[in-house]
Amino acid sequence: MSDDPRTRWPSDYAGVSILAAASALLAALLVATYLQYVLLAVVLAYVLAPAQHRLEERMRSDVAAVSLILVSVVVLFIPIAYVLTVAIRQGLALLGTIRRGELSQVVVAEDVDIFGYAVDVDLLYATYQEPITAGLQRVASWGLGLVRGLPNMIVGLSVTLFVLFALLRDGDRLFAWTLAVVPVSDQVQRDLIAELDDLMWASVVGNVAVAGIQAVLLGVGLFLLGIPGVTFLTVAAFVLTLLPLVGSFGVWVPVSLYLLARGRATAAVLLFGFGVLVSLSDIYLRPAVINQAGAINVAIIVVGIFGGIVVFGGVGLFIGPVALGGAKVVLDLYTHERTA
Repeated sequence: MSDDPRTRWPSDYAGVSILAAASALLAALLVATYLQYVLLAVVLAYVLAPAQHRLEERMRSDVAAVSLILVSVVVLFIPIAYVLTVAIRQGLALLGTIRRGELSQVVVAEDVDIFGYAVDVDLLYATYQEPITAGLQRVASWGLGLVRGLPNMIVGLSVTLFVLFALLRDGDRLFAWTLAVVPVSDQVQRDLIAELDDLMWASVVGNVAVAGIQAVLLGVGLFLLGIPGVTFLTVAAFVLTLLPLVGSFGVWVPVSLYLLARGRATAAVLLFGFGVLVSLSDIYLRPAVINQAGAINVAIIVVGIFGGIVVFGGVGLFIGPVALGGAKVVLDLYTHERTA
C-alpha cells in the first residue's frame, strides 16, 4: 500500500466533500452569532440594490456603496430612530397614566348612551384595564430591553453595516459564485431565482409599503382629531398592519371607543368610518403594490411571520415568509425534476 496519505480517501471528491461540509458548518456557526443582523443586511441590500446599480454607472462600486449607506442613514434610519424614540416615550407615559389610575379621571364618569343602551364607562374601563396595561407593559419591556441591550445592538448594527457594504459592493460577484456552487441546472436556478425574487418583493417591499401607507393615513386622521400620543399609535398601527389577522383596526377601534367614552360621539363616528376605509384599502393596495399579489399564500404569510419572529427576531417579519415560501418553491422544483 502506498504511503501517500491521499490514497486513504476513496477519491478526491469524497475528501473535498467532507472539507466543504465542515467548512460550511463552521461558517454557519460563526454567522449564527449575529444572524439577525446579517439577515437585516441581506434585506437592506435587496432593497438598495437597484439604487446601487444606478450609482455604479457614475462612480466606483465601493464609493457608490458608501454613499448609498450614508444617504440611507441620514434620510431613513435617523428619522426612524427618532420616531421610535418618541413612540416609546409616549407609550411609557401612557403606561404610567394607567398605572396611576389617571386615565379613569379623563374618561367621563357617567354612563354613555349608545343606540338606546346605557354603557357603564367605569365598569368598561375596569374590565379592560388589565389587558390594556399588560399590552403596554410588553411595549415598555421591549423598549427597556432595547436600552439595556444597546451595547450589543451597536456591535450588531456595525456587523450589519459592514455586511451591507460588502453585499452592495460585491453582491453581483457573490451572487454569481453562489449560482456556480449550487449543484443544479441553469433552468432550475432561473426558476428558483424568479420565485424567490417574487417572495422577497412581496414580503419585504410590499408588506412594508402597505403597512406604511395605512399607518400614515391613520396617523393623519388621529392628528386631525386631536388624539394624544399620535406617534405611538401610528407606530403601533404600522406594526399591527405588518402582522396578519390583526391590522390597523387594532388601533382605531379602541381609540374610537375612547372618544365615545369621552363624549366625543361625532369624532368617534368619523374615526370609525375613516378606520374602516383605511383597513379596506388593504384589499386594493396590496394587489397594486405586489403586482396582483398572489406571490405568497396567506397560510405561508401567517406561519412565516409569526414563526420568523420567534426564530429570527424582528427581522423575521420579512425573512420568515421568504424562508417558508422558498422551502415550498424548492420542494415544488424537486418534485418537478423527479417526475420529469
